[in-house]
Amino acid sequence: MNSESPAFDGKAFSRTLTTRPGVYRMFDAGGGVLYVGKARNLRKRVESYFGSPTRLSAKIRVLVARTAAMEVTATHTEAEALLLESNLIKELKPRYNVTLRDDKSFPWIYLASDQEFPRLRFHRGARKGKGRYFGPYPNAGAVRATLNLLQKLFRIRNCSDGFFRARTRPCLQHQIRRCSAPCVGLIDAAAYRQDVEHAAMFLEGKGEAVIAELVRRMETAAGGLQYESAARYRDQIADLKRIEQRQYVAQEDGDCDIVAVATDAAGGCIQLFVIRGGHNLGNRTFFPANSEGADAGELLYAFIAQHYLDSAGDRVLPPLILVSHPLAEAAVVAEALSQHAGRRVAVRHEVRSQRARWLGMALENAELALGQRRSLAGEEGRRLEALQQFLELEDPIERIECFDISHTMGEATVAACVVFGAEGAVKSDYRRFNIEGVTAGDDYGAMRQAVERRYARVQREEGRLPEVLLIDGGTGQVTQAQGVMQELGITDVVIVGVAKGPARKPGQEALILAGTGQTRHLPPDSPALHLIQRIRDEAHRFAITGHRQRRGKARTTSALEEIEGIGAQKRRTLIQHFGGLQGVARAGIEDLCKVPGISRALAHRIYDRFHE
Repeated sequence: MNSESPAFDGKAFSRTLTTRPGVYRMFDAGGGVLYVGKARNLRKRVESYFGSPTRLSAKIRVLVARTAAMEVTATHTEAEALLLESNLIKELKPRYNVTLRDDKSFPWIYLASDQEFPRLRFHRGARKGKGRYFGPYPNAGAVRATLNLLQKLFRIRNCSDGFFRARTRPCLQHQIRRCSAPCVGLIDAAAYRQDVEHAAMFLEGKGEAVIAELVRRMETAAGGLQYESAARYRDQIADLKRIEQRQYVAQEDGDCDIVAVATDAAGGCIQLFVIRGGHNLGNRTFFPANSEGADAGELLYAFIAQHYLDSAGDRVLPPLILVSHPLAEAAVVAEALSQHAGRRVAVRHEVRSQRARWLGMALENAELALGQRRSLAGEEGRRLEALQQFLELEDPIERIECFDISHTMGEATVAACVVFGAEGAVKSDYRRFNIEGVTAGDDYGAMRQAVERRYARVQREEGRLPEVLLIDGGTGQVTQAQGVMQELGITDVVIVGVAKGPARKPGQEALILAGTGQTRHLPPDSPALHLIQRIRDEAHRFAITGHRQRRGKARTTSALEEIEGIGAQKRRTLIQHFGGLQGVARAGIEDLCKVPGISRALAHRIYDRFHE
């Protein structure tokens, strides 16, 4: 095939084809694959491309004009053709096919079965370990939220095995009531196993059975006059009931996926909601490539074929898939899905009552995500995408937090935390921390205290964790932050230190990636570096402002507050009389005695305080 080859005669080629189902491939003059398609009747489908051009869309007319050759593969059934089409699209990545570009596996919660005190942890990839896997969850955030919930309800450890074996005293997780501390023997193996089993039952959607068991244990404890244990069971039951009411979707069809599509001129958005055991495990947003001009039915077809018919077999098919728009080949798609899963899988669009509400919810989320993508198509969106690529993250970055420490020679140390989201600074989530109990000038200790206070509270209050945590400082500060996050059992937040370059010149910052030992640099014109600099500078500004306020307050009031016999009224009188605290400090004993209400003995104490 070359540019001098005669034009491809599609009509003549179609007349040579069979009327059986199959897959066709369209090639350009250089042999590159332009498009892969499926057909119920290969001859009719290929022939339709080479009829009247006015009946074709602009995109298809360009595709046909570039086609220099075609190949076909006949199959026994249309469902087989659909399976083959899905595999070829993933393998060949044709330019004109709608493609997902989503080759990462879904995350799971893993419970090891070969440990005396097993832990629940995040897992992505092949499921080969001994134990049980719960999921799949649509995104890492959903797994994180569920693990945090399970820790609160059942106090199951989520620390690494090495950290667990090295403990000689309970860690922060125990202090904030997220772990029963099996590492130091505060709970025996039998009681811990019972908590683990309750957590597994909850993950399987058997929350009512867990509540019934806890009610029985509460009544037994109360009957045995163990009122503290009974109160703990009571609180646990109340939390479970509240969560069941919040998370439960419906009594019927406990396992299903909901797929909704929204489109505009620039492309489409697909929203996938995962329902397992009657619980909504969360959702994931997809923006297919090459989706400009595609209608909702075409996007649904491409998504279902490529997402579920994975030759690697790492997708778990539910018995029911609800779709927001009619699917022209729903019966064929359902047949192919059933063959792939080895059991019946239904695809439905016409639904009522509760299922219709599910679809409405998913469609609304798809439209919101599409609108948000339009609004973020500018510089901010490019910076976030550049940072995601630099950090090699699989999921989009939706939240970044940054810490900075500010003080003057160790005085009035303040730590600041600023928060940035997809739309920029989230100032309502900014926080400052007055650092106490740390040696003056100890930036490492100050950073550790600030990070610990921040994320211990986030866990207690089930707040939102960031995907990326920026630390304004070098390896020492990063190590402190990493240690706190490890103690809190937070393992899926990427920690990056931002160390100033030579002569503190912007554009030469060194980026320290926690856990890897790597120190990397970005080019001065990198959008990712510009975003990091902007967030770092905002954290610095917020920290300095807080430090100056604290220092000013301390210098204005603390010296006088420490003197016995001086209350708020006398402090105001002294400051007004001498024009400020410096005037009070310079005043002699005779001058101080002239102030109304200041006796000679008090004047001596004031003078001694400033001249000791």
